[in-house]
Amino acid sequence: MSGKRKRVVLTIKDKLDIIKKLEDGGSSKQLAVIYGIGETTVRDIRKNKEKIITYASSSDSTSLLAKRKSMKPSMYEELDRAMLEWFNQQRARGNPISGPICAKRAEFFFYALGMDGDFNPSAGWLTRFKQRHSIREINIRNERLNGDETAVEDFCNNFRDFIEQENLHPEQIYNADETGLFWKCLPSRTSVIKGKCTVPGHKSVEERVTIMCCANATGLHKLKLCVVGKAKKPRSFKSTDTLNLPVSYFSQKGAWMDLSIFRQWFDKIFVPQVREYLRSKGLQEKAVLLLDNSPTHPNENVLRSDDGQIFAKYLPPNVASLIQPLDQGVIATMKRNYRAGLLQNNLEEGNDLKSFWKKLTLLDALYEISMAWNLVKPVSISRAWKLILPNIEEKEGLDFDEEDISVGTVATILQHTKGLENVTTENVEKWLEVDSTEPGYEVLTDSEIIRRAQGQTDESSENEEEDIELIPEKHVNHAAALQWTENLLDYLEQQGDMILPDRLVIRKLRATIRNKQKMTNSSQ
Repeated sequence: MSGKRKRVVLTIKDKLDIIKKLEDGGSSKQLAVIYGIGETTVRDIRKNKEKIITYASSSDSTSLLAKRKSMKPSMYEELDRAMLEWFNQQRARGNPISGPICAKRAEFFFYALGMDGDFNPSAGWLTRFKQRHSIREINIRNERLNGDETAVEDFCNNFRDFIEQENLHPEQIYNADETGLFWKCLPSRTSVIKGKCTVPGHKSVEERVTIMCCANATGLHKLKLCVVGKAKKPRSFKSTDTLNLPVSYFSQKGAWMDLSIFRQWFDKIFVPQVREYLRSKGLQEKAVLLLDNSPTHPNENVLRSDDGQIFAKYLPPNVASLIQPLDQGVIATMKRNYRAGLLQNNLEEGNDLKSFWKKLTLLDALYEISMAWNLVKPVSISRAWKLILPNIEEKEGLDFDEEDISVGTVATILQHTKGLENVTTENVEKWLEVDSTEPGYEVLTDSEIIRRAQGQTDESSENEEEDIELIPEKHVNHAAALQWTENLLDYLEQQGDMILPDRLVIRKLRATIRNKQKMTNSSQ
């Protein structure tokens, strides 16, 4: 008779590993044998998958997750939720955090939440709070976090040692960063117009999306932009399949990046595309993704490929603002390309600005921002890494003679734009920088943190999203598409100034549609 199975208590990291294996098709029976646990335990882990991932994503330390075995809640759960939200937000913004600051904030939230009893935010409470959320040491001395040049030097030296130890080439080192984009923001002679609002400083939720850029240190592998919009199916998408968009599109009711979307992007987009790229270069399928401490970035232990070869590493909060590569002018260049492209399109179409603005859709904006990202030169990205990898430009032998779009270039375009001929250089600069400090994550006020901790949601946002999404789709069959293509070819043939490549592209498209039509007819 077999002996009684020894009781095994899994760590949070073990549970994450089991979830990964289950997602990859592993069976409960096999995993139970491997980890020495019962099948019921494996099924419980599957059932609590989202809860475990959410807990691990908000953790601050991979090493602590490898030791921690429970997700024991606080006796003051609402206070815990509020404090964690506040702490993550402060860390992401590079604000100084100390034990006394945390204690004072905890006391504020305790009474603001209307909780009963006496609360003493002692050193013991702070220790337990850190343990519950696997938070590394809080900056007890309240040292300045922004602009810590000594910390920059320390991190860069440690990171260079790390990539040498891991034998990583610049092709295998990536950075990703989010930003907000007011995609329908147009310039004015007197102020900046954001979306439908003409009041300077007002932010229109409808015309804002979150954009995430990601590229390797050479700038030779730029992933498709990740865009987070408010609606699952915006009106302008019509029957467009989101998989065919020039960007990776996700939706969230506030158009913010969140932990769930980031994890999906990492697992389903980043890892497969990086593997494919490195394979094409004959390099080992191993890479590191460098990230800042945004509240929307899961723990390092969650952001890891199945084989552990593609993983994330975090910049310390006191150096991210100084050396994060994509923040060193790369994202700004993309936004300038986008806005200059909008003006150039308006100029080529001969529209007045008001008419052009009215017709501009989110789908148009996605194609334009994708083009703007494609126009960012590898050298611009490679240069942005020089503080971390000072030898990369020399090693990659890149050409530095190219220039990015300047304020003067945009001003020249505006001189030929009806209604904006007299826009000042100062207003052009304001327009180009209108969302330069717009984060990709939602910044909550104390009141919003309290409402979220209490489980309250913004119902108006949810209803608004539903209104946008409930739009009937229009299906275009092969016959109709073929007819439109024939008409377009007839038009081009009649125009004496149309160049041959344009007609050849349409002819190729016509042949593709004909083949699809034949395949459909033969299968019926």
